Amino acid sequence: MEVLQYDFMQRALIAGLITAIVCPLIGIFVVVRRQAMIGDGLGHIAFAGVMGGYVLGVYPTAVAALVTMLGAGAIEFVRHRHARHADTALAIFFYTGLALAVIFSSMARVPGNGIIGVLFGSILTVTSSDIWLIAGSAIIVLAVMHYYFGRLFLMSFDEDVARVAGINTALVGTIFSMMAALVVVVGMRVVGILLVSSLMIIPVAAAHLMRRGFKATLAWSVVFSIISVLGGLILSFQLDIAPGGTIVITAVAIYLILLSGLGNAISKLLKTARAAGRSADKKNY
Repeated sequence: MEVLQYDFMQRALIAGLITAIVCPLIGIFVVVRRQAMIGDGLGHIAFAGVMGGYVLGVYPTAVAALVTMLGAGAIEFVRHRHARHADTALAIFFYTGLALAVIFSSMARVPGNGIIGVLFGSILTVTSSDIWLIAGSAIIVLAVMHYYFGRLFLMSFDEDVARVAGINTALVGTIFSMMAALVVVVGMRVVGILLVSSLMIIPVAAAHLMRRGFKATLAWSVVFSIISVLGGLILSFQLDIAPGGTIVITAVAIYLILLSGLGNAISKLLKTARAAGRSADKKNY
């Protein structure tokens, strides 16, 4: 409870919990669609947005959100129009973002510790304005994902079937990419641009080891993400080490524990408990 005595840790916990919920929500579709590296790519564009915000003298996180969403829309446009050369086009987008970030940082004379905070996260310096932006972005992501959940589910497993079913796959794909961009900007303040993709991927990968259905996997991934953020923050506070890296290592530790066989054991226990509950209900009936 000592952690909660400090205002900066309270803000860090709020920002971390919000991020822990929305990252796996996007991440599970990213994993199923085999787009695990999209978070890193959008992170490069977000980096350019942050540095551009410093050049313009505007709130950097808001500029990053706008630029990254526009970049995500452009990426989806190129992916659908030039499918054969999509990988090359995406790489050009990502490297352009990184190059612009370097140029903007030199123009704005951003100090080295400021750049490091963007790259590796600075959750302990989260402000009230950051929390409002993170919370607002999370509400938008949750609302949009809830509305498009069924269509995204079908598209993730078979885009051709989704298209035949009458789903505008180009539109839904673009909206999904924009939501992924928002999540990247949200996670940027927690674990940094270079590590934000990890919160989208690792908890989902760990949840897959539970061998459950899609919705159960999503629920477990959120649980593992929350444990990673809370555990990482507390460990970083107690050991006085970088919180962003500690959060990611905590997530990796959960994945390795489940990979060792604990995930199957928990899954079997849950199945046994569910079967016992059904038997008891039948007897009572």
